[in-house]
Amino acid sequence: MNDFTKNITQALFNQDKINDLLRHEIQQAVNDLLEAELTAFLGYDPDARNGWNTGNARNGAYFR
Repeated sequence: MNDFTKNITQALFNQDKINDLLRHEIQQAVNDLLEAELTAFLGYDPDARNGWNTGNARNGAYFR
């Protein structure tokens, strides 16, 4: 049983906890998709040196 399954079973009887849990999971999924899209667009991983000193580097990160 993974963390999501444990959290959803604990939150089944409390509407506020379910809303918070789903909001968090959707936020995480969107951030993962945006990161994957950026990796595909640039053509290299976040820690790769391919983009270094090309003007197309990944300068930091923040979560929305």
